[in-house]
Amino acid sequence: MTKSREKPAAGLTDWARVDAFTDDEIERMAANDTDNPATSTDDWIDAVAGPTPAKTPVNAKFDRDVVDWFKAQGRGYQSRMNAVLRSYMQAKTGTRGP
Repeated sequence: MTKSREKPAAGLTDWARVDAFTDDEIERMAANDTDNPATSTDDWIDAVAGPTPAKTPVNAKFDRDVVDWFKAQGRGYQSRMNAVLRSYMQAKTGTRGP
């Protein structure tokens, strides 16, 4: 054990305690961690890895109530509108991913 891990300072990790955990204890703590719940394969079925497509500026006109609704959802409304359009495009073309 390195010298920096021998005596925990206030506010720092107690590495001796961490090193003493068994794999079973770590698995149990992870299973009970509500901040980081376990995931399953189904949670990742639509995940896509890779760079996002380049954005291009457009001048488009949308119904005011549609834009107002997206804006009311908070910051990032244009990204959400893009996600809806992407979903529609993918449904029509049978593609997945960015």
